Amino acid sequence: MGDLADIVRTGRKFEQVVEGARKVFMTDGFQGASVDDIARAAGVSKATLYSYFPDKRLLFMEVARLECARQAGETAALIDSSAPPAQVLRFAASRLLGFLLSDIGQRVFRICVAEADRFPELGQHFYESGPLVVRTRLKAYMAEAEARGELKIDDFDLAADQFAELCKADLFPRIVFNIDATFAPAEINRVIDGAVATFLARYGA
Repeated sequence: MGDLADIVRTGRKFEQVVEGARKVFMTDGFQGASVDDIARAAGVSKATLYSYFPDKRLLFMEVARLECARQAGETAALIDSSAPPAQVLRFAASRLLGFLLSDIGQRVFRICVAEADRFPELGQHFYESGPLVVRTRLKAYMAEAEARGELKIDDFDLAADQFAELCKADLFPRIVFNIDATFAPAEINRVIDGAVATFLARYGA
């Protein structure tokens, strides 16, 4: 597999290929998606597809990177700076868990881990396009809420990271180690409620 940085993101068919691949990956997952199906959905020949992405995994990584960036951008944009901390934190937690527990979120995580030695920059690509965007926006919100007297935080970097880790409690390890594949809404809400309550118990004014 090559590197995401080596992809030439030009040509009139590039976006067509990526969008076709996105539809197939979202429907069939990584394993179930075939190159023939992707080429058909994109409306291009297999030769054209391979001219952009010689490896299905590299194509998935590009689709996943863009999806991660899209979701992170939407989350950051939807955070209401004037809303109370409990509301904003609950929203952020639900969006974060939604991605972490999704098929594409899990595949991103597993590929980044599997390729960490050969391509350490993969994790950096995803961190910068997704988690870092949300982390930066969440830090900005926390600073605003702290200025209003709603939170009391000395280290915004640490606080933002701690909140993200609280959101991973219980469910993330279970799905990573293949103990469970899906979770009921009640289980997800339990983790979200716990993350928000624990964070506010530490940082609430």
